[in-house]
Amino acid sequence: MASTVNRPEVRPTREDLLAAAGRVLPDVVAPGLDVLLCGINPGLWSAATGHHFARPGNRFWPALHLSGFTPRQLRPDEQGLLPGYGLGITNLAARATARADELTRDELAEGGAILRAKVTGLAPRWLAVLGVTAFRTAFGTQHAKVGPREEASLGATRLWILPNPSGLNAHYQLADLAEEFARLRAAIGAAA
Repeated sequence: MASTVNRPEVRPTREDLLAAAGRVLPDVVAPGLDVLLCGINPGLWSAATGHHFARPGNRFWPALHLSGFTPRQLRPDEQGLLPGYGLGITNLAARATARADELTRDELAEGGAILRAKVTGLAPRWLAVLGVTAFRTAFGTQHAKVGPREEASLGATRLWILPNPSGLNAHYQLADLAEEFARLRAAIGAAA
């Protein structure tokens, strides 16, 4: 029997996915979070369902659980539970696309400026950007790599770069992603 843990209840049709292009997903946030997780932008599946990281094959929810951030693997439609765990979700670019490479450099740079303002208002302890290439573009640096950005912060908020959990990211398998997420979780615990 196939697992349905990370699948939305209703699978969007091809027409639903096409209609989702350009939609914006609301952030899942609250003031004073431990970690604000920042994706690149919503995919069409997420925009069609209204849930972040909703596409089957995206490893965000399994990595979040396997790293110990959540006591069980949440489904995308349970994203509203995240603030109760001290977590939130936002995106660098708001508009939904089929692939992140459809975004322009200007959109990512503008998203970086918007993200800085969000972080100032929400004051999370950590901002974790999921995708090193998008981080480099949004923050205007070519030397960033996965892990903590010790020299950088946004006010009192510290920065961390996590790998992109998309199934298209072949550089990281689920165990590798969970390990990187767990490194952030350990740093949060050590800083408490």
